[in-house]
Amino acid sequence: MPRDSNATRARLLDAAFAEFAAHGIAGARVERIASAAGANKRLIYAHFGSKDQLFDEVLRRAAEAGAESVPFDPDDLPGYAGAVFDHLVARPDLLRLRLWQLLERPAGPGSATEGFRRRIAEVADAQERGELSRALAPADLLTMVLAAAQAWFWADEGGRPQSPERLARHRAAVVETARRLAEPRPPER
Repeated sequence: MPRDSNATRARLLDAAFAEFAAHGIAGARVERIASAAGANKRLIYAHFGSKDQLFDEVLRRAAEAGAESVPFDPDDLPGYAGAVFDHLVARPDLLRLRLWQLLERPAGPGSATEGFRRRIAEVADAQERGELSRALAPADLLTMVLAAAQAWFWADEGGRPQSPERLARHRAAVVETARRLAEPRPPER
């Protein structure tokens, strides 16, 4: 049976995501990635060039998948913040992957995907229409809304699983923060 290069590449990326999220770049082992993907270690280098390039592709792919998983409406940034929060509750491995990038490759390729740039343009348009606050530049507003959605995941919660009540409280705080950031302010007189 002929081998499917695209299927092998996808298996390698999935296995690499799990490995990098669990162990970071330095702790990740190419042998474990290849074994988990049912592939030869040489294929990682053939498809991606190096472990760092594989990490960059995993991070890029995760950022794009995350952007596609959470609907974006610039006229409802509080709803978007709540949806991002919910997505991260369901997928804590995404934040672990991002944290590894910040710790081990802060100068690596940025995570400003085409989707993020598109969202910034949509925020700018909503600001022009008066639907969103103009107190912050579009990129700053979107970044602060995303930061609010992630804030509780960086807070010291002692590593304990969160109760549904606590998660609901945190989510409500995220949504309220995004509302306050995004709410248009009346013109000053």
